[in-house]
Amino acid sequence: MRQGLTSRLARIFTAAIAGSVMLCASAAEPLQLSSEESARYLAELRRLYLTTSDRQALLAHGNGLLETYALRAGYQVGQADAQDVLYRLDLGSPGQLRVREERRGPGSEVAVRNRSLSVFGLDPYLEYRCLEQEPSCTVSSPADGEPLVRIMRDQQGAAELAKALSFLIRNLQKG
Repeated sequence: MRQGLTSRLARIFTAAIAGSVMLCASAAEPLQLSSEESARYLAELRRLYLTTSDRQALLAHGNGLLETYALRAGYQVGQADAQDVLYRLDLGSPGQLRVREERRGPGSEVAVRNRSLSVFGLDPYLEYRCLEQEPSCTVSSPADGEPLVRIMRDQQGAAELAKALSFLIRNLQKG
């Protein structure tokens, strides 16, 4: 089941990159999709996640990407303070996106941080950065520009995550 989902996710990811305008590494140009491309993207996600709701499909896709590209301690070779950094998205009250960050250090250390992002009035186009000297990419919060999530360094993964979160924020802004 998981292998099938991963294969489907890879096909969607490839199709999304081939058929749409991606955010550049500095995200100077916001993501612009025609309404036909947007509809096709959302229809494919609904089909992949077996739901009729755009919001649920986008939430599942965002969480799937966060799991796939999670910044694991094993990926952080040479880092003295290597930790697993895991994220989970959830919906709060209307217009609220909750982000749960879990850090697992060596041994049994676990630190959890929950943040709530009010999406009303925000620019839904998210920026991401993948610096060569860092083992991770960051997707910035549209509220304050601070890192919203950190994932392993993968340019395409960061682009797809920023795209999915942008679509989710726009969907939440509709109410």
